[in-house]
Amino acid sequence: MYQYTDFDQRFVDERVAHYRNQTERYLAGELSEDQFLQLRLRNGLYVQRLAPMLRVAVPYGTLSSTQLRKLAHIARRYDRGYGHLSTRQNMQFNWPRLEQVPDILQELASVQMHTIQTSGSCIRNVTTDEYAGVASDEEIDARPYCELIRQWSTAHPEFEWLPRKFKIAITGASEDRAAIAVHDIGLRVYRDEDGVCFDVYVGGGLGRTPVIASLVRERLPVAHLLTYLEAIMRIYNRFGRRDNKFKARIKILVRAMTAEGFIQRVNEEFAALEGSASTLTTREIQRIEAFFARPDYIQGGVEPHLGAQRLENPDFDRWVRRNVSSHKADGYAIVTLSTKTTGVPPGDVSDTQMDAVADWAERFGFGEIRISHQQNFVLPDVQSAKLRELWLAAREARLAEANAGLITDIICCPGGDYCSLANAKSIPVAEAIQRRFNAYDYHFDLGDLDLNISGCMNACGHHHVGHIGILGVDKKGEEWYQISLGGHSGGAGTDASLGQIIGPSFSRAEVTSVIGQILDVYLHNRLEQESFLSCFRRIGIEPYKESVYAHAA
Repeated sequence: MYQYTDFDQRFVDERVAHYRNQTERYLAGELSEDQFLQLRLRNGLYVQRLAPMLRVAVPYGTLSSTQLRKLAHIARRYDRGYGHLSTRQNMQFNWPRLEQVPDILQELASVQMHTIQTSGSCIRNVTTDEYAGVASDEEIDARPYCELIRQWSTAHPEFEWLPRKFKIAITGASEDRAAIAVHDIGLRVYRDEDGVCFDVYVGGGLGRTPVIASLVRERLPVAHLLTYLEAIMRIYNRFGRRDNKFKARIKILVRAMTAEGFIQRVNEEFAALEGSASTLTTREIQRIEAFFARPDYIQGGVEPHLGAQRLENPDFDRWVRRNVSSHKADGYAIVTLSTKTTGVPPGDVSDTQMDAVADWAERFGFGEIRISHQQNFVLPDVQSAKLRELWLAAREARLAEANAGLITDIICCPGGDYCSLANAKSIPVAEAIQRRFNAYDYHFDLGDLDLNISGCMNACGHHHVGHIGILGVDKKGEEWYQISLGGHSGGAGTDASLGQIIGPSFSRAEVTSVIGQILDVYLHNRLEQESFLSCFRRIGIEPYKESVYAHAA
């Protein structure tokens, strides 16, 4: 993973000192709320329903054991003993005291971490596949390009005050685990006969106006990656709407210009940037790639008794089947540590769990941890000979739920329990669904099924791209829930889809029963081995709608 240079460290330390000074001025009454607003947002501090919320940047979801232990320490000392894993692969703290935030930033800086650009109208954390660098279906490791974009975009003088927030994602695998089709810019990196290149998708996003991104450039040579991104950002910065924040995202601009008109503008700008300082050299690419060199994998790490261990213990077998993925290196595996234990808000992890995961990363791997879009921890390099030992330890720490990719592996925003923007609570709905469908044989029989919950139209829970999506809405001061079906975030822009709303919303008390009816329709209509998404696309929404509202009547 990337290591700070002296410049990086000095830059972050100076930001901490600046923020401390401005916070002291604000608390002394020398800065107004409006004056302090943009400063705190640029440093990841939100004002939520009950307390401030601090968002810590975890570039492309990658952490070291040392960094995760520091986050555990911050949770103990400055918060209430836990943190929250976000769908942007970051870590959030829900209860910091305003006057202690500068101390938290100083603690973060001591382990090469920060909160810069985790909020505000700027380029946010660049995300990628949580399996990047180790996935067996990967063509190119996307992390070096994430790092190049991170360095280019941090404090970029042209793009500090965009019309709205901006999100970029990259995938280098055949399965798009980075959801590039629903980002402001989505990049697919691969190798052709001329070398490394990118397909560029622009104008995707969720929220109030969900849109699947448009393909604007194919086979972009790697040397021009940053110059082409700069051209896109300049067009957005110049023409994006600033008079209405609900129409300020780049997806609205692309729709207004049409994809063809937008491409023409970008190409004109790109031509003017030819040969600029943003052009990537082979030397610079190699410098960054060196930080992501493959570790020294031990040969012969295959566990000859793994099959017997699975036969002896059905619980271990289920965990391996659902939470262990194939690795590029023989004798190694990728392990998902699920945070989705019934009764715990999805994505919440305690300080003791963070410390345990940091220890396991060193004990079973090379000291590296990932945060997934699904709000789980991932250990990328576990010897298959040590899988059972890890499973036993994870079970003790309540991080061994065998549900990765199943219905109880719910993506869920904090909702009305914390967020001042939410129309309804998300966490109690997620818990009710987990309790109702927690029988392993049942949800294993259902197979892969993404269920996503958002407490408002900002879609932090990505409900639009859940196979089943749940959106909290307000009806005359009461909480109701709108349900959509058929969303899908993958497909690298060609197979992604937005969910279709089945009809009028439901009360909280009705939601679990409605989900049960939807699942019954699927089980009744599916073909052999057919997934929920495939079945929905084959039979359409009408059978689900008829069943749900017939029962409601």
